[in-house]
Amino acid sequence: MKLRVLVVFGGVSVEHEVSIISALQAIEVLQVKYDVIPLYIAKTGVMYSDPSFLDIETFQNIDDVLQNKKPVHIIKHEQNGMVVYKKKFTLQKIPFDIVFPILHGTNGEDGSFQGFLKTLDVPFAGCDVLGGTLGQNKAVMKMVLQDRGLPIVPWFYWEEHQTMEEAFVQKVKRLGYPVIIKPANLGSSVGIHWVEDEEQLLTAMKDAFLYDSLVVIEKAIVHLKEINCSVLGDKAQCKTSVLEEVVKEDEILSFRDKYERGEKGKGMASLKRKIPADISSDMEEEIKQYAVNTFHALQCEGVCRIDFLIDCDGSIYVNEINTIPGSLSCYLWEKSGVSFSKLLDDVLQMGLKKYRISHNKIHSWNTNLLSMYEKGQGKLK
Repeated sequence: MKLRVLVVFGGVSVEHEVSIISALQAIEVLQVKYDVIPLYIAKTGVMYSDPSFLDIETFQNIDDVLQNKKPVHIIKHEQNGMVVYKKKFTLQKIPFDIVFPILHGTNGEDGSFQGFLKTLDVPFAGCDVLGGTLGQNKAVMKMVLQDRGLPIVPWFYWEEHQTMEEAFVQKVKRLGYPVIIKPANLGSSVGIHWVEDEEQLLTAMKDAFLYDSLVVIEKAIVHLKEINCSVLGDKAQCKTSVLEEVVKEDEILSFRDKYERGEKGKGMASLKRKIPADISSDMEEEIKQYAVNTFHALQCEGVCRIDFLIDCDGSIYVNEINTIPGSLSCYLWEKSGVSFSKLLDDVLQMGLKKYRISHNKIHSWNTNLLSMYEKGQGKLK
């Protein structure tokens, strides 16, 4: 019997459309070997499941499509789960064996959806709650990486309730212009600004606060190379992909660079890049070791992509991790001798393994504690 895979995508995120692209690319490959059930989360947060969501054209007029669809929800069933929806006067139930979340950004990649699945006690692939949270929040991520001794650029964070007066401006000056402004909990280069003076700084901060209440300010690396490395594995073991050098057209890699240039419908897979990256073998090995150390420090599982910066003097910095990378980094693994199909197989098997290990742990006690309380008293006898 084929494994029944519930692929979840969309979500309440500015990366909603990016998630759809990544998920449909994966589904096309998964359908060869598995029974795939698409579960789409609308921008309202409502869940829907229908075979029409396997077609990219469905999403061209999604608001009209959803008017004729019934919302669904997920429940626990035996060892796995079910998608449930109402059909006329009966409940229709679709069983599944494992969830494959391909939700980019907030309310999905950040550990929140993983927490929902853990509460339901259903198996899921990819990072657990902590890994998703650490990977999504750039401020906390940098704190963890600093604590582990991994190289990151000089930086600090600022919260929305803090006033941006002289103390803030002086702190930025100590970093030295140019700086990069980033909402802490977003990806796909949304809300990111390259800032060269105080006037640009305040405008960029106001824009970044439209997306998040926590903003990261970091020293910009001029004349840099951007190198990406994917890591596949879990806490027990992992391996690294071939490295890529990203070719960008602006100071920072923009949303347009990532998704609107290149071959239509390919997303990150069509980005201009050099594979393998044009760096020395020694630097390659150093980056791969940093990638593994970052993967473990941030408690990651499944397939992730870690982005690095290299400045003109050859210094290497860990920039960030993408726990659900665009295209699931399939192009890096294909160049490493791992097909997209094998990559997805591995991620699913690691998810099932994680679930088995979790169920071998003690999660509750058999206790008669409540019998010790007196009725209506709320206290021990």
